Amino acid sequence: MASERPADGTVGKALDVLELVAGHGAPVRFSDLLSVSDHPKATLYRLLQTLTNQQMLRHDAESGTYSLGVRLVRLAHSAWSQSSLAPIARPHIDALSQATGETIHLAQLDAGHVLYVDKRNAARAIEMFAQAGRVGPAYCTGVGKAMLAHLDPEHLDEVLKAQSFHRHTANTIATAVDLRAELARIRARGYAFDREEHEPGIICCAVPILSRIGKPIGGLSITSSTNRATLEDLETHADKLLNAAGRIAEDAESWRFPERI
Repeated sequence: MASERPADGTVGKALDVLELVAGHGAPVRFSDLLSVSDHPKATLYRLLQTLTNQQMLRHDAESGTYSLGVRLVRLAHSAWSQSSLAPIARPHIDALSQATGETIHLAQLDAGHVLYVDKRNAARAIEMFAQAGRVGPAYCTGVGKAMLAHLDPEHLDEVLKAQSFHRHTANTIATAVDLRAELARIRARGYAFDREEHEPGIICCAVPILSRIGKPIGGLSITSSTNRATLEDLETHADKLLNAAGRIAEDAESWRFPERI
C-alpha cells in the first residue's frame, strides 16, 4: 500500500500502482485496484493512464483490465540479465538438477527478503511457494538463512529488523534471538535446513554463494517434500551444493557481480 512506503513523489506513486497490478497475478479492473489502493480515484486513474501511455501497463478496452506492459517486460529482462545471478548460474544449476533429480532454487537477498531468481524442477515436480520472481521471507527459508548466516553483524542487525517473524508453521523460528542461534549453527555447519518452516511438507538443504571476501551474493538450495525425502537424504547432496556454489561464485567474480543485501 502507498502508506507503507516513504513519500517519493509521482515516481513512488507510479511504482506503487505497478506493484498493485503485478501483485494481482492476472489482468485487473480499475475498481479492484481502487479497492486496495490508498490513492484517490482521480489520482489512481491518472497514474494508470500515464503508465499505459508509457507502455509500462497495458489496458484492454474490451475487458476493462490492466496488465503489465511490454516496456516493463523489456526492463525486467534487462534487470534479470544485468543484476541477477541467474544467467551466470544457469549451467551450474542445470548440472546440479541433473545430478540430484530434485528441485533446485537460486536466490538473492533483496532488502532483507529472499528473491528467487531461478528454479529447476525435479523430475516429479512439487507444488510449492518458491518460484522464480517471487519474494519470500528470509528467516524461515533455507536459502534465506544460509545467506543471513554470512552477513556482517551490522548488516544482519538491519536485516533482522525487516523480518516479520510470522509463524507460518509449527516449526517456524519466530524470534530474532532464536534465529541468531540458528545462524550460528549454520555458519559452523556450512549449510542450512528448512525444516518445514515456511510450508508444511516442504524441506530443503541450502548453502550460501559467497564472494571472494566472504559476503553472500546468493543462495542455492535443493528442495523436496517429506512425502519422498528426509532432511538426511537432502544432506547427502550438501557437498554438491557447496561445489556448485563455489563455481557460481568464481564465475560471478569474473563478471564483477555486485554484492548487496
